[in-house]
Amino acid sequence: METKMTAEQSLHLGLPKAPVGKASLEHIPGDTGQLPILGDTVPFLKDYLTLVQKKAKQHGKLFRSNALLQTTLAALGPEYNEIVLKNSDKAFSNKLAWDPLLDHLFPNGLMLRDFDEHKFHRKILQAAFKKESLIGYIDVMLPRLQQGVADFPKDKVFGFKDEIKSLLLDVAAQVFMGVEMGADADKINKGFLHCMEASLAVVKLPIPGTMWYRGLQGRKTLVEFAESQIAEKRKVESADFFSQFCHARDEDGNYLSDEDVRDHIIFLLFAAHDTTTSTLCSMVYALAKNPEWQDILHEEYKALSKDAPDFNDLNTFDKTSLAFQEALRMYPPVPVIPRRVTKDIEMGGFKIPRNTAIGISPLYTHYMEEYWTEPTKFDPDRFSPERAEHKKHFYQWLPFGGGSHKCLGLNFAEIQVKLFLFALLRDYRIEVKPGYNMKYNAVPISFPTDGLPIVLKKRD
Repeated sequence: METKMTAEQSLHLGLPKAPVGKASLEHIPGDTGQLPILGDTVPFLKDYLTLVQKKAKQHGKLFRSNALLQTTLAALGPEYNEIVLKNSDKAFSNKLAWDPLLDHLFPNGLMLRDFDEHKFHRKILQAAFKKESLIGYIDVMLPRLQQGVADFPKDKVFGFKDEIKSLLLDVAAQVFMGVEMGADADKINKGFLHCMEASLAVVKLPIPGTMWYRGLQGRKTLVEFAESQIAEKRKVESADFFSQFCHARDEDGNYLSDEDVRDHIIFLLFAAHDTTTSTLCSMVYALAKNPEWQDILHEEYKALSKDAPDFNDLNTFDKTSLAFQEALRMYPPVPVIPRRVTKDIEMGGFKIPRNTAIGISPLYTHYMEEYWTEPTKFDPDRFSPERAEHKKHFYQWLPFGGGSHKCLGLNFAEIQVKLFLFALLRDYRIEVKPGYNMKYNAVPISFPTDGLPIVLKKRD
């Protein structure tokens, strides 16, 4: 049995695979954090927003910090968001930033590709999110979401996060793979969960019982599930995206490999249910704390006078759109977007050496008082045409990222959220205990850590 440790297994989080020179960042304002070696790892994981706001006051909006065993530049605010996300001179790599975190867990996913390769694969995946496809998904999603709401416990406390995560995975499997998740749902959900937890593992050694080992086992579960479906999908072309992907050809007329199909469908399933789970948890919490907005949305759905909204109906849910935008402002699913510098550049008056890890922060930007009135307040009307606070800068509201890597599924996510809230709020109220405040971690994806205990009560 081979027991020799590979170079990749011994890498600490955040270091690139290829050997590169380590350039100093001492000329840039910042510090090494609260603890030796670990730096600010603990506050980074526990209360990222407070940490980054404190650092920005101390050092300005471009500073170096130390967390997760690496020194990273934080570049904060819309101006830096624009520079990094537009990436007009290809100075920032998505792949080199995400590879150390996700390469063993979600290899070859779209966000782990750069430039021409990314453009090629993104074009293929875009077929899943064209208007015609989105319209077709509604007929698949709505009945399952309505049944899911009907199955939720009523008049007693239950953990919303786990229930909605399982439901959305089942919906994603039907929409994108054309299969029923069934008994595999819990196993697949745990696989995704362990992969995401492992992305923040400090020591990446496959030792049983460790976070990293559970992540690798989770990846194995996801691979086995996806690969078990490919042969059948290759035989007959059907309407679901998995089948379409199995029959897609590259520019030379060649089918994509089983590995490409497998890795793309795993990443698509992850992106289609994990980030929407985060969004719906945020929305349900915000609506529970602001019940007047539940009534506003209830009236919007009641006014439709039909049990099944179609694509055009969803576009009339203006108040739901405002609440959706505001929840994403307050709790963006991905609060930090990492990149790695591909060449020596100058930014903010400082020379930034090649291979520097750099991160922009949608979460920080979404709470900047220069752009938002009372940013800690849930106030969906800030997105109304009359106020339009989000239009002061094109890169001030970015829960879906921006530039060439902007989320492909943003329209799908909004449709799914609207369908779920229609199914939920037409007949039920959401309640939480008096004084309840959701406990959550912002990184790597914003999720409630307490399961988000709620009660659903039938409307009179």
